[in-house]
Amino acid sequence: MTDPKAAEQKALDLLDKVIAKALKAGADAADAVAFESMSLTASCRLGEPEDVERSEGNDLGLRLFVGQRQAFVSTTDTHEDALDALVERAYSMAKLAPEDPYCGLADPTRLAKSVADLDLRDDNEQSADALLATALAAEDAGRAVPGVTNSEGGQASWGQSTVALATSGGYAGAYGATSHGIACAVVAEGENGMERDYDHSSARHIADLTDAETIGRGAGERTVKRLDPRKVASCTVPVVYDPRASGGLIGHLAAAVNGVSVARGTSFLKDAMGDQIFAPGITITDDPLRQRGLRSKPVDGEGVATARLDLIADGILQSWLLDSAAAKQLGLATTGHASRGTASPPSPSTTNLYMAAGTVDPETLIEDIESGFYVTELIGMGVNMVSGDYSRGAAGFWIENGEIAYPVSELTVAGNLRDMFAAIVPADDLVFRYGTNAPTLRIDTMTVAGS
Repeated sequence: MTDPKAAEQKALDLLDKVIAKALKAGADAADAVAFESMSLTASCRLGEPEDVERSEGNDLGLRLFVGQRQAFVSTTDTHEDALDALVERAYSMAKLAPEDPYCGLADPTRLAKSVADLDLRDDNEQSADALLATALAAEDAGRAVPGVTNSEGGQASWGQSTVALATSGGYAGAYGATSHGIACAVVAEGENGMERDYDHSSARHIADLTDAETIGRGAGERTVKRLDPRKVASCTVPVVYDPRASGGLIGHLAAAVNGVSVARGTSFLKDAMGDQIFAPGITITDDPLRQRGLRSKPVDGEGVATARLDLIADGILQSWLLDSAAAKQLGLATTGHASRGTASPPSPSTTNLYMAAGTVDPETLIEDIESGFYVTELIGMGVNMVSGDYSRGAAGFWIENGEIAYPVSELTVAGNLRDMFAAIVPADDLVFRYGTNAPTLRIDTMTVAGS
């Protein structure tokens, strides 16, 4: 494993050099970001090794300002002459770019003074042999589930990355992270055809991963439960979202409160600040400082210190997601949610986004439903963020008399997000497995289109 501190310092030295060149060339201000990554993935199928992939990458991005004009350039070549050409190209582009009254570096008073340790790096580097053994163990467990007849394979991965950012406004910092993953997907065949499902686990530290056997067994059991799905007639019923699907609803909220959409007037919540969007008692939080979080980061893409933010508190909309440019357009201050790559401007984005758990267990949440739909999978992106209209393909299980009764598929769930948000009731089973998480969620009245 590359020495973390050495890699971070090397990246910061490079960015310092690039920014100095930009200012010398005539730029009024500049910032630069560098990403270094390494990953290793091993996969198998039907008990045999299938593939081992290793990748390494280095990417550098420069943002350069001339007055209220800006330009972006990126490169993977960090030799001296390549850096000179990069700066020259960026400066030439900036002089020709249209003026943008909202562009510029972040407010110096908001810049992070230090980089918090969020425990994102694990020293347990994985070898190809170790990853392959993990992938095989996951697939073996999946194939051992009665009813499983085929496999799409098992996979295990390891990676490490370094992110460095420097600005001419006074910020320079870097941090690193590791990632570990296990996945398995299998196939089962019933009287009416085949079904496929999967399970997976991702974590910063290998100690936090779900074990391979549990992942494989989960994939197999999920798949077998889906066999021989039935059709149902179109109806209006309660819909319950499994945690595998419920995070999508929270993601739609994040898109609706994104400062760029609000500033453009293209969000159905653009005039809803301070409104009761969810039921009283519901909280939705973005926490970039979560220890070992899958999307944790100590600073945002502009060098602004990150902080926990309640988007929804007691059901009321509290804040937009803002970077500096969106904040200026709205006459507000950045919330420290700028995200960026190497060849485009920063834009607002969530980190570890989640809805707080409710007070009842999932069984209690559905026990009074005479007929309803338990969603485990969503298909397609039929969501209109201007109107809030929602329509997505779905599969899962039918609820009868308060219990999961049988699998169903080829359905569509529809409603309006504003109405859906107001009706959400959360269960108490929140688990942090993804970047965006929510417990089991119930919405009492939705349209389900079937056969």
